[in-house]
Amino acid sequence: MTAAVTALIADDEPVARAGLRHLLRGLPWLHCIGEAADGPAALAEIQRLKPELVFLDIQMPGLLGTEVLQRLRDAGTGAPPLVVFTTAHAQHAITAFELGALDYLLKPFGAERLNATLERVRAALGEPCPPALERLAELLGRGPLTRLFVRSGAAIVPVAVSEVSHFEAVGDYVAVHAGGAEHLLHLALARLEERLDPERFVRIHRGCIVNLDAVRRFRRLANGQLSAELMDGSALAVSRSRSQVLRGLVG
Repeated sequence: MTAAVTALIADDEPVARAGLRHLLRGLPWLHCIGEAADGPAALAEIQRLKPELVFLDIQMPGLLGTEVLQRLRDAGTGAPPLVVFTTAHAQHAITAFELGALDYLLKPFGAERLNATLERVRAALGEPCPPALERLAELLGRGPLTRLFVRSGAAIVPVAVSEVSHFEAVGDYVAVHAGGAEHLLHLALARLEERLDPERFVRIHRGCIVNLDAVRRFRRLANGQLSAELMDGSALAVSRSRSQVLRGLVG
């Protein structure tokens, strides 16, 4: 890289901001150009300073970090900066990935974990290799999602979207059914639907999206509605309105 990467730190905890500043100090390729202590200030400073990288706390007053990123995208004033979310709650890390964050840092984190994140930043901004470019293209929304990141015990693991049989809304979460297992994403079903391939994934009722590749057949019921029978033998009800839309799929 020929010039230092500009970065901004947004966190409502002064100690957390100071700690991250200390860890970043001395890096010749990175220059912190600003800070923010709440969500609205983070949004304003990002729009004013236009940093290339933002360390963005998720839990902030005024606006959540995820809401800041969403507003930047909705503004349509250019590509948003690369974002590394920081959070004290592991479940939010999954949401961070789904919203297109380059990485997340689970508090408290030290120099070793931060260095791993900084290597991703370097690859994304100045030292690209094919895997990094492929991941960047996906995270920036160029095409449908090909993988999800789900929590498995203390770890966060990737799940190929092609292996998912269906997604089901469960309160504020989405249950991901893949390979006989169920995983929870802290994400709205409608938000997830925006990133799925519409040629493969279809909504069969308000709270369920099914992978057509996992459907053995759509069977007509006595009441005129359809039932989606999956390859694993399970069956999912299709709503009356969606039955009318999908009726053309029935032989």
